[in-house]
Amino acid sequence: GDDNILSKEEEIELEYRKNQLKKLQEEVVDIEEMSSGISIMDLGLNDFRMDLLEFKKAHPELERAPLGLNAVTRSKEDLPPGVIFVLKNRTDSINKDNMNRLHPYYLIYLDINGDVIADHLSPKKLLDLMRYAARDEESPIEEVYKPFNRETKDGKNMKKYSHLLDLAISSIIDRKSESDSRSFISGGEVSFIQALKGLDDFELICFLVLREEE
Repeated sequence: GDDNILSKEEEIELEYRKNQLKKLQEEVVDIEEMSSGISIMDLGLNDFRMDLLEFKKAHPELERAPLGLNAVTRSKEDLPPGVIFVLKNRTDSINKDNMNRLHPYYLIYLDINGDVIADHLSPKKLLDLMRYAARDEESPIEEVYKPFNRETKDGKNMKKYSHLLDLAISSIIDRKSESDSRSFISGGEVSFIQALKGLDDFELICFLVLREEE
């Protein structure tokens, strides 16, 4: 965690750990259904942090990368065609219950029809999928980026992907609204107005397009 235990980031991490340990305490994990043993590393994101540190050493220009960058890679049997969006929320209203441990960053994977494959509450799963999708790819893949460029007219017509982005943000807000509804029913405090305004509170950091080769 953070060296400064009083920092906002560390506070969110500690709250997440508290909820995670409580869940482990109250639920029974079926070890036989797991393909491998349980590692304490599976509960954290340390391996991704290490990857990022190594990448930043080799690519210091990452800090100056503009928003909205995209890449195109191959879809696979367990990675259907679609888009993985990386978003940033400008407020704390969406994550008041500390459900998203990456807040203010949100990852969400939609298939090409707009159905959610993995939502923002599964950050490790999404990071694993992104790593699997882009692993060992050192250069652009012509079989997928050329059709993408033709489809979007070299980025001039992004209507299809803008629509998927709207669906992605709506899905995040809907999950927040569901959580608020449950909190309201159980007597907790809610903020429906802030959640509904959330659509304007996100900015696109980058996105990864997965498509079949042509």
